[in-house]
Amino acid sequence: MERSFDDLYRGKYGVVAGADEAGRGPLAGPVVASVVILKSDLNVVDDSKKLSPKYREEVYKVIIENSYYGIGIATPEEIDILNILNATKLAIKRAVKNLNEVFDILLIDGRKLEIDEKSLCIVKGDSKSQSIAAASILAKVTRDKIMASYDKIYPQYGFNKHFGYPTREHKERIRKFGATTFHRLTFSGVIEAVDESVLSKWLREEKMSKERYKVILKKREKLFRQSKLF
Repeated sequence: MERSFDDLYRGKYGVVAGADEAGRGPLAGPVVASVVILKSDLNVVDDSKKLSPKYREEVYKVIIENSYYGIGIATPEEIDILNILNATKLAIKRAVKNLNEVFDILLIDGRKLEIDEKSLCIVKGDSKSQSIAAASILAKVTRDKIMASYDKIYPQYGFNKHFGYPTREHKERIRKFGATTFHRLTFSGVIEAVDESVLSKWLREEKMSKERYKVILKKREKLFRQSKLF
């Protein structure tokens, strides 16, 4: 990864911040975003997906000590209500707010995630920009820790192994044990595992908002109508 990529934007705009997320694809858990302004060049930084969990933890500590950073989270409920794209944008906005530092340009990994006129999406940015790569590591490690903590609450799902992603094991456990409110209840592979009586029970127990309840019911009705066509 060349330092010159970020330097190009520093020369054009000024202070560069990098943003990335972890957890757009899972069936459970939050989406976590991080925004990072590096204080200095870090040669140890790379795309989080290319690093082993142990090395990623080590680099995480180095980044924390050598950057200004903010973390933002969007919950499973917010993902169901807003959809994953808008929930990811919300998480990035929260990360920016928690950064408490001024930047001139925000480089965001991916597509269609711009949050304002000071942001710019970079396709495969985590393999090009040190700032984005640093953000990807902070987001990934933070999310993994959240999922590991929920594994203690729901040990039957194995969250500390698959971290909520749609692995064969996770799908089998959803079919066996049903879903939880920690799952993304509008996602295919989850919504089929929860019937209306369970949703109503969660609503009465205030484990979900009325808005989330209505969104899920509406999607369930749409899926039912589609299934009747075949």
